[in-house]
Amino acid sequence: MSLVRSIATVSGFTLLSRLLGFTRDIMIAGMLGAGGMADAFFVAFKFPNLFRRLFGEGAFNAAFVPLLAGDIEKRGMDAAREFAARAMSMLVLITAFLVAIIEIIMPWAMHVFAPGFAENPEKFALAVELSRITFPYLALISAVALMSGVLNTLHRYAAAAGAPIILNICLIGAMLGLTPMTETPAHALSWGVALAGVAQFICLVIACKRAGFAIKWQLPRIDDRVKLLGKRMIPGMIGAGVYQLNLLIDTMLASLVADGAVSWLYYADRVHQLPLGVIGIAIGTTLLPTLSRQLQGSDPKTAMYSQNRGIEIALLLTLPSAIALGVMGVPIINVLFERGAFGASETLKTGMALTIFAFGLPASVLVKVLAPGFFAREDTNTPVRIGITAMVINIVLIVALMPTFGHLGIAAATSTSVWINAGALAWILHKRGDLVFDDRLKRRMPRILLCSVLMGAALWFAIDLLWQNDALSITRIFTMAGLVCGGLLIYGVAAQLLGATSFAELKTTLKRRKTA
Repeated sequence: MSLVRSIATVSGFTLLSRLLGFTRDIMIAGMLGAGGMADAFFVAFKFPNLFRRLFGEGAFNAAFVPLLAGDIEKRGMDAAREFAARAMSMLVLITAFLVAIIEIIMPWAMHVFAPGFAENPEKFALAVELSRITFPYLALISAVALMSGVLNTLHRYAAAAGAPIILNICLIGAMLGLTPMTETPAHALSWGVALAGVAQFICLVIACKRAGFAIKWQLPRIDDRVKLLGKRMIPGMIGAGVYQLNLLIDTMLASLVADGAVSWLYYADRVHQLPLGVIGIAIGTTLLPTLSRQLQGSDPKTAMYSQNRGIEIALLLTLPSAIALGVMGVPIINVLFERGAFGASETLKTGMALTIFAFGLPASVLVKVLAPGFFAREDTNTPVRIGITAMVINIVLIVALMPTFGHLGIAAATSTSVWINAGALAWILHKRGDLVFDDRLKRRMPRILLCSVLMGAALWFAIDLLWQNDALSITRIFTMAGLVCGGLLIYGVAAQLLGATSFAELKTTLKRRKTA
């Protein structure tokens, strides 16, 4: 199995999804603006996603994939199918029950989730109505998360990685096709969310059948494996809950800085999340099932090799991205957002925040790469404890830095805390003997850093020579495209000449996978 090709598959689909997401956001802004209707839809959209993040996807897969991999390697495919079917039945039962309860108490739940809406009865009523349309998405996307875990364990990544693309297509399609038939564009979008859940579910069911792993419905029954799954999900759920609380506190503190601080950080984080999603999530998604099956198959040397290659690929892609974002922070924001009410002052403040976020990007990706080293060994507690500690440190640093540095202090605290998180994960894995850097990684790490610095220096001089913030929009777009292409060329040539990577080796790896 080629880890490089698997990561490339997930990265490609994730990049397409993020680009469609940007298109979706632009269309939503054009149709809904930033008033009460938009607020009501965003709350309705975030409501089911909040619960999804609490006990779906990350928390679920971290517990489910190692157990499923163990069944495949030790007990056979039939036992694995039986475990997956029981897990699916319990997951659907629990989420369906939760959906039914929330649908009934939605007005009271909205007082908790968006208490400020109560001051505007029309806005409050719209948010309740839209949330009742979108909330069943929770049950469907939770089932999708389970099937994605199955496919990832079987090293079939395309369908699971492509599922978010379906969501964005459905939302774009709803805006274009359903808006004339619904009361408001927000209603069309809400129905788009519900339809996306159905479409994602059907696509993943078909993908599992094609993979020879059809999950048959059965009456919910709790056995020892399902109990173990629930027990191992709890730490992830706690960690997800603390993470959501941390985001809420960050927003609350940012609102105390100045008008616009929340928006500056939001837009900077949107750009920062692009390489994090394309690189970090892709590597983490492919590395967890790979390590799980290798460790369950009593192949620790190969697992160590895979962990080293995951770190190498992460650094190879992330270090140049981080330095490029740091050097080009203001120009990137200028091209993407400076128009209309978003002026030069907003560009400067957002761009500076992006530069600081970029400092923490390699650490954010490394957290995604190192955490599977614990999850694959069926240890879900340690990463959560480290994550909670890092989040507490983040809040302390924000309180300390914000009075002096404003919103930039919040960005600096976030970047610092994520480095603490990544460092702690690496140190504990190394202490346990589960992470030992091999000679190839030791040789290539400093060379990757050197190539990234050389590219960053070239971009710095090119920006100083070529960039004009007040040039025509089309001129800025072409200049930015030239800078990006030039930076990629410089980094690629330097990486080949200095031995940071080998394109011949990469080509051979991809070709071997294609012909396997």
